[in-house]
Amino acid sequence: MSYIPPHKRHTKGSPSLEPTPAPESLIPAFRKNLNFKRKEKFLFETRYADGAVRKWFPVGLTDDSHFSSLVKLQPLSIDQKSDANPLRLVLMQGCSGGTNELMDEPWRLGANSMMEDLLLSFQHVKCEMEKSNMEELKLNLVARFGRILFHGISAKSQESLKSNLLSETTLRQMKKTFYTNVPLSYMEYIRNLAVEKLALECVEEKELYYVKLSDNMHADSIVTCKCTVVKDQEKIQLHKIELNQIRNMVADMSCFGKSLDLRLMLHTKKIMMGSSDDEINEIKNLIGSAVLDSEVKGGLRWPFGEDSSGSQYAVTGVWHTTAKSYGNSSNLAHNCKIIWKFVN
Repeated sequence: MSYIPPHKRHTKGSPSLEPTPAPESLIPAFRKNLNFKRKEKFLFETRYADGAVRKWFPVGLTDDSHFSSLVKLQPLSIDQKSDANPLRLVLMQGCSGGTNELMDEPWRLGANSMMEDLLLSFQHVKCEMEKSNMEELKLNLVARFGRILFHGISAKSQESLKSNLLSETTLRQMKKTFYTNVPLSYMEYIRNLAVEKLALECVEEKELYYVKLSDNMHADSIVTCKCTVVKDQEKIQLHKIELNQIRNMVADMSCFGKSLDLRLMLHTKKIMMGSSDDEINEIKNLIGSAVLDSEVKGGLRWPFGEDSSGSQYAVTGVWHTTAKSYGNSSNLAHNCKIIWKFVN
Protein backbone atom coordinates (compact mmCIF):
# COMPACT_ATOMS: atom_id res chain seq x y z
CA MET A 1 0.00 0.00 0.00
CA SER A 2 1.45 3.37 -0.98
CA TYR A 3 2.27 5.97 1.65
CA ILE A 4 -0.27 8.80 2.15
CA PRO A 5 0.96 11.99 3.86
CA PRO A 6 -0.97 12.92 7.04
CA HIS A 7 -2.40 16.12 5.58
CA LYS A 8 -4.01 14.10 2.76
CA ARG A 9 -5.47 11.33 4.93
CA HIS A 10 -9.27 11.29 5.33
CA THR A 11 -11.40 9.00 7.44
CA LYS A 12 -14.64 7.73 6.05
CA GLY A 13 -17.35 10.34 6.40
CA SER A 14 -14.96 13.14 7.26
CA PRO A 15 -15.63 16.49 5.57
CA SER A 16 -13.66 17.27 2.44
CA LEU A 17 -11.00 19.96 2.68
CA GLU A 18 -12.16 21.32 -0.67
CA PRO A 19 -14.96 23.87 -0.19
CA THR A 20 -18.26 23.04 -1.79
CA PRO A 21 -18.91 25.33 -4.77
CA ALA A 22 -21.56 27.92 -4.10
CA PRO A 23 -24.89 27.21 -5.76
CA GLU A 24 -25.37 29.08 -9.03
CA SER A 25 -28.38 30.85 -7.55
CA LEU A 26 -26.23 32.38 -4.80
CA ILE A 27 -23.75 34.03 -7.17
CA PRO A 28 -24.71 37.69 -7.49
CA ALA A 29 -26.07 38.44 -10.93
CA PHE A 30 -23.85 41.46 -11.38
CA ARG A 31 -20.69 39.33 -11.01
CA LYS A 32 -21.82 37.00 -13.78
CA ASN A 33 -22.63 39.89 -16.07
CA LEU A 34 -19.45 41.93 -15.60
CA ASN A 35 -17.72 42.55 -18.93
CA PHE A 36 -15.19 45.35 -18.64
CA LYS A 37 -13.28 44.28 -21.76
CA ARG A 38 -16.20 45.04 -24.05
CA LYS A 39 -16.61 48.56 -22.66
CA GLU A 40 -12.87 49.32 -22.82
CA LYS A 41 -12.66 48.04 -26.40
CA PHE A 42 -15.63 50.20 -27.41
CA LEU A 43 -14.14 53.37 -25.95
CA PHE A 44 -10.99 53.11 -28.06
CA GLU A 45 -12.28 51.50 -31.23
CA THR A 46 -12.23 53.40 -34.53
CA ARG A 47 -15.55 53.91 -36.27
CA TYR A 48 -16.12 53.92 -40.01
CA ALA A 49 -19.14 55.05 -42.01
CA ASP A 50 -21.09 52.59 -44.13
CA GLY A 51 -19.27 52.26 -47.44
CA ALA A 52 -16.15 53.99 -46.12
CA VAL A 53 -13.02 53.79 -48.29
CA ARG A 54 -10.00 52.19 -46.59
CA LYS A 55 -6.84 51.77 -48.63
CA TRP A 56 -3.12 51.18 -48.29
CA PHE A 57 -0.69 51.41 -51.17
CA PRO A 58 3.02 52.11 -51.74
CA VAL A 59 4.21 55.14 -53.71
CA GLY A 60 7.62 56.27 -54.87
CA LEU A 61 8.87 53.55 -57.21
CA THR A 62 9.16 54.51 -60.87
CA ASP A 63 8.53 50.89 -61.89
CA ASP A 64 6.13 48.88 -59.72
CA SER A 65 7.16 45.63 -61.42
CA HIS A 66 10.39 45.72 -59.36
CA PHE A 67 8.49 46.07 -56.08
CA SER A 68 9.40 42.68 -54.57
CA SER A 69 13.11 43.01 -55.35
CA LEU A 70 13.50 46.54 -53.94
CA VAL A 71 11.63 46.48 -50.60
CA LYS A 72 11.67 44.58 -47.32
CA LEU A 73 10.05 44.64 -43.88
CA GLN A 74 12.33 45.86 -41.12
CA PRO A 75 11.66 45.72 -37.33
CA LEU A 76 11.11 49.11 -35.71
CA SER A 77 11.65 49.50 -31.98
CA ILE A 78 9.12 51.87 -30.42
CA ASP A 79 7.71 52.38 -26.95
CA GLN A 80 4.60 50.21 -26.86
CA LYS A 81 2.80 47.75 -24.58
CA SER A 82 3.21 44.75 -26.87
CA ASP A 83 6.44 42.75 -26.67
CA ALA A 84 6.57 42.16 -30.43
CA ASN A 85 8.21 44.95 -32.40
CA PRO A 86 6.20 46.11 -35.42
CA LEU A 87 7.67 46.22 -38.91
CA ARG A 88 8.14 49.06 -41.37
CA LEU A 89 8.36 48.79 -45.14
CA VAL A 90 11.75 50.09 -46.33
CA LEU A 91 13.97 49.97 -49.39
CA MET A 92 16.63 47.32 -49.77
CA GLN A 93 20.17 48.34 -48.92
CA GLY A 94 21.74 50.10 -51.89
CA CYS A 95 18.58 51.93 -52.99
CA SER A 96 18.57 55.64 -52.24
CA GLY A 97 17.03 58.90 -53.40
CA GLY A 98 19.64 59.28 -56.10
CA THR A 99 18.68 56.13 -58.00
CA ASN A 100 16.44 55.97 -61.05
CA GLU A 101 13.99 53.68 -59.24
CA LEU A 102 12.57 56.47 -57.05
CA MET A 103 10.30 59.45 -57.63
CA ASP A 104 11.18 62.87 -56.25
CA GLU A 105 7.68 63.65 -54.92
CA PRO A 106 5.80 60.37 -54.37
CA TRP A 107 2.95 61.99 -52.42
CA ARG A 108 1.78 63.79 -55.57
CA LEU A 109 1.05 60.44 -57.21
CA GLY A 110 -0.67 59.25 -54.04
CA ALA A 111 -2.91 62.32 -53.82
CA ASN A 112 -3.88 62.02 -57.49
CA SER A 113 -4.64 58.31 -57.03
CA MET A 114 -7.10 59.10 -54.22
CA MET A 115 -8.87 62.03 -55.90
CA GLU A 116 -11.76 59.93 -57.24
CA ASP A 117 -12.31 58.20 -53.87
CA LEU A 118 -12.11 61.54 -52.07
CA LEU A 119 -14.75 63.17 -54.27
CA LEU A 120 -17.00 60.12 -53.92
CA SER A 121 -16.66 60.21 -50.11
CA PHE A 122 -17.46 63.94 -50.09
CA GLN A 123 -20.60 63.21 -52.11
CA HIS A 124 -21.71 60.48 -49.68
CA VAL A 125 -21.31 62.83 -46.71
CA LYS A 126 -23.18 65.62 -48.51
CA CYS A 127 -26.11 63.30 -49.29
CA GLU A 128 -26.20 62.08 -45.70
CA MET A 129 -26.29 65.64 -44.38
CA GLU A 130 -29.10 66.60 -46.75
CA LYS A 131 -31.20 63.53 -45.87
CA SER A 132 -30.72 63.91 -42.13
CA ASN A 133 -30.76 67.72 -42.09
CA MET A 134 -27.62 67.57 -39.97
CA GLU A 135 -26.28 71.13 -40.08
CA GLU A 136 -24.31 70.39 -36.91
CA LEU A 137 -22.12 67.83 -38.72
CA LYS A 138 -18.49 68.97 -39.03
CA LEU A 139 -16.43 67.69 -41.98
CA ASN A 140 -12.61 67.54 -41.87
CA LEU A 141 -9.95 66.56 -44.40
CA VAL A 142 -6.72 65.65 -42.62
CA ALA A 143 -3.19 64.93 -43.87
CA ARG A 144 -0.98 63.24 -41.28
CA PHE A 145 2.70 62.37 -41.35
CA GLY A 146 4.01 59.33 -39.53
CA ARG A 147 5.04 55.74 -40.06
CA ILE A 148 2.87 52.89 -41.31
CA LEU A 149 3.58 49.86 -39.14
CA PHE A 150 2.84 46.24 -40.05
CA HIS A 151 1.84 43.67 -37.42
CA GLY A 152 1.06 39.98 -37.19
CA ILE A 153 3.31 38.05 -39.53
CA SER A 154 1.35 35.05 -40.85
CA ALA A 155 2.97 31.82 -42.03
CA LYS A 156 2.41 32.91 -45.62
CA SER A 157 4.04 36.26 -44.94
CA GLN A 158 7.00 34.54 -43.28
CA GLU A 159 7.57 32.49 -46.43
CA SER A 160 7.40 35.67 -48.50
CA LEU A 161 10.01 37.29 -46.28
CA LYS A 162 12.36 34.31 -46.52
CA SER A 163 12.11 34.10 -50.29
CA ASN A 164 12.30 37.91 -50.78
CA LEU A 165 9.00 37.80 -52.67
CA LEU A 166 7.18 40.40 -50.61
CA SER A 167 4.14 41.32 -52.70
CA GLU A 168 1.62 44.11 -52.28
CA THR A 169 -1.09 41.47 -51.85
CA THR A 170 0.75 39.96 -48.87
CA LEU A 171 1.19 43.39 -47.27
CA ARG A 172 -2.48 44.31 -47.73
CA GLN A 173 -3.50 41.23 -45.75
CA MET A 174 -1.42 42.28 -42.74
CA LYS A 175 -2.72 44.40 -39.87
CA LYS A 176 -1.47 47.98 -40.06
CA THR A 177 -1.35 50.96 -37.70
CA PHE A 178 -0.29 54.57 -38.23
CA TYR A 179 2.36 55.77 -35.76
CA THR A 180 2.23 59.58 -35.43
CA ASN A 181 5.06 60.34 -33.02
CA VAL A 182 6.75 62.85 -35.36
CA PRO A 183 9.53 65.29 -34.29
CA LEU A 184 8.28 68.83 -33.68
CA SER A 185 11.01 70.22 -35.95
CA TYR A 186 9.62 68.26 -38.91
CA MET A 187 6.10 69.58 -38.38
CA GLU A 188 7.44 73.13 -38.21
CA TYR A 189 9.29 72.54 -41.48
CA ILE A 190 6.10 71.28 -43.18
CA ARG A 191 4.09 74.23 -41.86
CA ASN A 192 6.64 76.81 -43.01
CA LEU A 193 6.86 75.16 -46.43
CA ALA A 194 3.06 75.18 -46.87
CA VAL A 195 2.80 78.80 -45.73
CA GLU A 196 5.37 79.82 -48.34
CA LYS A 197 4.04 77.70 -51.23
CA LEU A 198 0.35 78.53 -50.68
CA ALA A 199 0.80 82.16 -49.58
CA LEU A 200 -1.01 81.52 -46.29
CA GLU A 201 -1.60 83.96 -43.46
CA CYS A 202 -2.00 83.00 -39.81
CA VAL A 203 -5.52 83.85 -38.66
CA GLU A 204 -5.62 82.13 -35.26
CA GLU A 205 -3.47 80.24 -32.78
CA LYS A 206 -4.97 78.18 -29.97
CA GLU A 207 -3.70 76.01 -27.16
CA LEU A 208 -6.28 73.24 -26.80
CA TYR A 209 -6.95 70.37 -24.45
CA TYR A 210 -9.19 67.50 -25.53
CA VAL A 211 -10.98 65.45 -22.88
CA LYS A 212 -12.68 62.21 -23.92
CA LEU A 213 -15.65 61.11 -21.81
CA SER A 214 -17.69 57.94 -21.60
CA ASP A 215 -21.46 58.38 -21.33
CA ASN A 216 -23.16 55.81 -19.12
CA MET A 217 -26.59 56.87 -20.35
CA HIS A 218 -25.68 56.27 -24.01
CA ALA A 219 -23.44 53.23 -24.34
CA ASP A 220 -22.74 53.85 -28.05
CA SER A 221 -21.65 57.46 -27.52
CA ILE A 222 -18.14 58.88 -27.09
CA VAL A 223 -18.04 62.53 -26.01
CA THR A 224 -15.03 64.71 -26.85
CA CYS A 225 -14.72 68.07 -25.10
CA LYS A 226 -12.56 70.70 -26.79
CA CYS A 227 -11.24 73.02 -24.09
CA THR A 228 -9.30 76.29 -24.04
CA VAL A 229 -6.96 77.61 -21.35
CA VAL A 230 -7.93 80.39 -18.94
CA LYS A 231 -4.46 81.88 -18.47
CA ASP A 232 -5.07 84.03 -15.41
CA GLN A 233 -6.71 81.14 -13.53
CA GLU A 234 -4.45 78.27 -14.69
CA LYS A 235 -7.62 76.35 -15.58
CA ILE A 236 -9.34 75.04 -18.69
CA GLN A 237 -12.86 75.89 -19.81
CA LEU A 238 -15.27 74.10 -22.12
CA HIS A 239 -15.26 75.42 -25.70
CA LYS A 240 -17.16 72.80 -27.71
CA ILE A 241 -18.64 69.32 -27.27
CA GLU A 242 -18.37 66.83 -30.14
CA LEU A 243 -19.71 63.31 -30.52
CA ASN A 244 -18.37 60.17 -32.20
CA GLN A 245 -15.79 60.73 -34.93
CA ILE A 246 -16.76 58.76 -38.03
CA ARG A 247 -14.16 58.04 -40.70
CA ASN A 248 -15.42 58.25 -44.28
CA MET A 249 -12.11 57.70 -46.08
CA VAL A 250 -8.63 56.63 -44.98
CA ALA A 251 -5.75 56.28 -47.42
CA ASP A 252 -2.36 55.23 -46.06
CA MET A 253 0.67 55.61 -48.33
CA SER A 254 4.10 54.08 -47.70
CA CYS A 255 6.45 56.65 -49.25
CA PHE A 256 9.69 55.07 -50.44
CA GLY A 257 12.82 57.19 -50.23
CA LYS A 258 11.25 59.40 -47.53
CA SER A 259 11.64 59.27 -43.76
CA LEU A 260 7.88 59.45 -43.14
CA ASP A 261 4.69 58.04 -44.65
CA LEU A 262 1.43 59.87 -45.37
CA ARG A 263 -2.21 59.40 -44.38
CA LEU A 264 -5.13 61.22 -46.01
CA MET A 265 -8.33 61.01 -43.98
CA LEU A 266 -11.83 62.40 -44.38
CA HIS A 267 -13.95 62.23 -41.24
CA THR A 268 -17.02 63.80 -39.68
CA LYS A 269 -17.88 64.84 -36.15
CA LYS A 270 -21.31 65.69 -34.83
CA ILE A 271 -21.55 68.79 -32.67
CA MET A 272 -23.45 67.94 -29.46
CA MET A 273 -26.75 69.83 -29.48
CA GLY A 274 -30.06 69.46 -27.69
CA SER A 275 -28.52 68.39 -24.37
CA SER A 276 -30.25 69.36 -21.15
CA ASP A 277 -28.88 72.09 -18.88
CA ASP A 278 -28.11 69.44 -16.26
CA GLU A 279 -25.97 67.46 -18.72
CA ILE A 280 -24.06 70.55 -19.86
CA ASN A 281 -23.47 71.69 -16.27
CA GLU A 282 -22.31 68.20 -15.33
CA ILE A 283 -19.71 68.27 -18.11
CA LYS A 284 -18.64 71.84 -17.27
CA ASN A 285 -18.12 70.91 -13.62
CA LEU A 286 -16.06 67.89 -14.64
CA ILE A 287 -13.88 70.02 -16.94
CA GLY A 288 -13.60 72.76 -14.31
CA SER A 289 -12.17 70.37 -11.73
CA ALA A 290 -9.20 69.47 -13.98
CA VAL A 291 -5.74 70.60 -12.86
CA LEU A 292 -3.05 71.68 -15.35
CA ASP A 293 0.05 69.53 -14.81
CA SER A 294 2.82 69.32 -17.42
CA GLU A 295 4.31 66.29 -15.64
CA VAL A 296 1.42 63.94 -16.51
CA LYS A 297 0.36 62.50 -19.85
CA GLY A 298 -1.98 64.86 -21.67
CA GLY A 299 -1.15 67.74 -19.33
CA LEU A 300 -4.25 67.34 -17.14
CA ARG A 301 -5.08 65.50 -13.95
CA TRP A 302 -8.06 65.31 -11.62
CA PRO A 303 -8.13 65.26 -7.81
CA PHE A 304 -8.84 61.82 -6.39
CA GLY A 305 -12.43 60.77 -7.08
CA GLU A 306 -13.24 63.81 -9.26
CA ASP A 307 -12.60 62.24 -12.70
CA SER A 308 -16.27 61.31 -12.99
CA SER A 309 -19.48 63.28 -12.60
CA GLY A 310 -21.61 60.98 -10.55
CA SER A 311 -23.81 58.74 -12.65
CA GLN A 312 -23.26 59.75 -16.29
CA TYR A 313 -19.82 60.96 -17.44
CA ALA A 314 -16.29 59.75 -16.72
CA VAL A 315 -12.87 60.78 -18.11
CA THR A 316 -11.31 58.12 -20.36
CA GLY A 317 -8.58 60.08 -22.17
CA VAL A 318 -6.78 63.43 -22.45
CA TRP A 319 -4.45 65.04 -25.00
CA HIS A 320 -2.91 68.48 -25.52
CA THR A 321 -2.31 70.33 -28.81
CA THR A 322 -1.26 73.70 -30.18
CA ALA A 323 -3.24 74.51 -33.32
CA LYS A 324 -2.42 77.27 -35.80
CA SER A 325 -5.03 78.18 -38.42
CA TYR A 326 -4.07 79.74 -41.76
CA GLY A 327 -6.00 81.13 -44.71
CA ASN A 328 -5.07 82.29 -48.18
CA SER A 329 -5.34 86.08 -48.48
CA SER A 330 -7.43 85.91 -51.68
CA ASN A 331 -9.80 83.35 -50.13
CA LEU A 332 -10.18 85.40 -46.96
CA ALA A 333 -11.05 88.48 -49.02
CA HIS A 334 -13.91 86.54 -50.64
CA ASN A 335 -15.08 85.01 -47.31
CA CYS A 336 -14.05 81.56 -48.50
CA LYS A 337 -14.10 79.12 -45.59
CA ILE A 338 -11.01 77.11 -46.54
CA ILE A 339 -8.89 77.05 -43.39
CA TRP A 340 -5.60 75.18 -43.03
CA LYS A 341 -4.87 73.92 -39.53
CA PHE A 342 -1.46 72.70 -38.40
CA VAL A 343 -1.59 70.77 -35.13
CA ASN A 344 1.44 69.83 -33.03
